[in-house]
This record gives sequence, C-alpha cells and structure tokens, in this order.
Amino acid sequence: MVAGAGAAGVGSVGVMASVHGIGGAPPIDVAWGFMISFELGVEDLADTRFALSPLHEAVLSLRVLQDPGLAALHLPWRRSALGRLGALDTELLLALVARRRTVPDHLTPVPTSFAPVFEEELAVVRRTSSELVRRDLVLTHAPDPVPGALRAAVDGDDAAVAALRDGICDLLHRYWRSAIEPEWPRMRLVLEADMTYRARRLALGGARLLFADMHPDLRWREGVLHVDRMISRHRVAAAGRGLLLMPSVFAHKPAPPLSPEEPPSLVYPSRGVATLWDSPPGDAPRGGSRSGAAPQALAALLGAPRARLLVLLEEPTATVEIARRVRVTPSAVSQHLRVLYAAGLLARARDGRQVLYRRSVLGDKLVAGG
Repeated sequence: MVAGAGAAGVGSVGVMASVHGIGGAPPIDVAWGFMISFELGVEDLADTRFALSPLHEAVLSLRVLQDPGLAALHLPWRRSALGRLGALDTELLLALVARRRTVPDHLTPVPTSFAPVFEEELAVVRRTSSELVRRDLVLTHAPDPVPGALRAAVDGDDAAVAALRDGICDLLHRYWRSAIEPEWPRMRLVLEADMTYRARRLALGGARLLFADMHPDLRWREGVLHVDRMISRHRVAAAGRGLLLMPSVFAHKPAPPLSPEEPPSLVYPSRGVATLWDSPPGDAPRGGSRSGAAPQALAALLGAPRARLLVLLEEPTATVEIARRVRVTPSAVSQHLRVLYAAGLLARARDGRQVLYRRSVLGDKLVAGG
C-alpha cells in the first residue's frame, strides 16, 4: 500500500530506479513519480463499494506510533497504547512501515466482505507466499536497503521468510489486542458515519461528487481517478473489477496499493477523526458502552439480552453477524429478534439468502429515551 508521501528530490517527470533482488529474486523496477491513476468504466463505478478493515487500521496505526508528528489528533491514543503495549517488542513491526513511504501490500489484503474480523484478515496474511513477502518488503523500502530487523530473513531462504511472516502475524495479533481492539467500537462508529456520508454523495452526484471532498490529493477527471503526490507512478485499468473504498482514522493521505497488480482499492482519511478522542481512550464511546451494553432503564424494560440487541442494531445486520458480535448461537439470537420484530422495535429485509435486521423508528425512539 502506498502511503502517499513524495520521495525527496524527485521531479515531476519521475525517475526509474532498479532495485536489486534479494535472496535470488529478480530486480524490481520502481517508478518514482507523483501519481497513481485508476481508470473506471461504467461497470466499475456501479461496483464501487465500501469496506471496513481492522487490519488496515492496525497496520496504519504503526505510523502514528512511530512518528507522532504525522497525526497530532491521535496523541491521546498513542499515550494510552504505549502504556498498554507493555513489554511487547514493537521494533519488528515499526520496521515494516518505511518512514513516510509505504506499507507492504501483503499486510493490507483487500477485504472480501464489508466488515471482516481481524483474525480473518490476519489468516490471509499468514497464507502469503514467501516470494511475495520478500518482494513486498524490498519494494516497500526501495531504494533504501531493507532495515536490519528484516534483512537477515529476507536475505535467507523461503523458510526464513515464512518464519518472519508468521512472527510478524503473531506480533500484529498481540498489538491489535492491546492497542486497537479496546478502541475499535468507537473507531468503527466514525468509519461507518463516513461511509454513510460518502454513499449519500455518490447517490446524489455520482463519482465527481463522491471524490470532490475526499482529499485534496484525489482528482476525478473523465473517468479516471488520479491520486497525486505518490512515490510510485502507474495507471491501472479496473476492467470490471470495480473499486473498493476504505475509510481510515489513521490514514493521513490516500493510500492505494503499491503494486499495479493488486485489485483496485483506496484507503482514505475518514471524516470525523477530530472528535474521536473527545473522551479519553479507554472510555466507552458515545451512544453506549464498548461492550454494547444497554442503558439500565432499557434493560429493565426488555431484559438485558434484548435490550443489548436493540442498541447494537443501528445499521442493517445479518443474524450470523449479530450472533458473532454478542457471542451466542444464531438460533438463540433469532428467538430474541423475532420477539423484537413482533413488538415493532425492529425492521427486517431480505438480502439474498440472509435476513437483515435494524432498529425501526419506534426502536430508535426507545433507545434514545433509554
């Protein structure tokens, strides 16, 4: 993933640098310019969609941990996260994010669903081939050498690279649990609000309005989305693959994939980040507790399980996803959903083979008054 900072001393015409392969890999040609472009046809625009990625947020947050000057708004989170990380060795993780440059594409795989869980995304990283990991790490740090924390493994055989990959995944999981997961509910609220706003813009004015205020480095012109001030220069034809858009609270610039072979996607800075830490890290997000617990009055009226479901169902959600969030079986959740629906507190709609539930107007009023 391209982080979006220009390489110093590079003119607008771009410079082609040949990066020598490591461990027998062939040389990699890197074009140092200032723009990545996505050609989007009618079908691609019709298939423009949004997703949340907890793994992307965890990886991008490493930049703020490494360089607090990148995002002063996140200093409260950074102080809290450093306290929670304790003895976790972050040297290897910080070596992954070349300062102000790129993030390895294999660490930020394109989500295959709207809101995958962190462990699902990390499992994709664990399956990455040693060859791809090696090439990503070389390309990420080019034209500089790979940092010492990574060099020995990248210089070694495939088994050494695989061991490095697995070690990174283990560290990322521990990092997620300590630094990001406790604050993920409030981050997700901000990200979902941004996506609602963007979807409305797309519906009202098409791609031009969608990208108009997303970031100053984005330009939409004649069916092509230009991402300016990049360290890599290439043009990607979406060719029916659509475009995946992912808001991020930690991205400070648009971040497309570094490799033109990756599916068309774009991480962009989310709206609303300035309000993210209005209450200190560790406090419950506004509108409910971090666990999704319901207000006491609402729990007394409906019973705690049904009250919690009513609070959670602000957006259309499938039964299986609801069950995962509250950590009970789908059959148990279904019983409560049927009662809440019969009482007029939920609305439901079918999406293919699954049924989506969300609060009705009456349910919204009840939660607001709870």
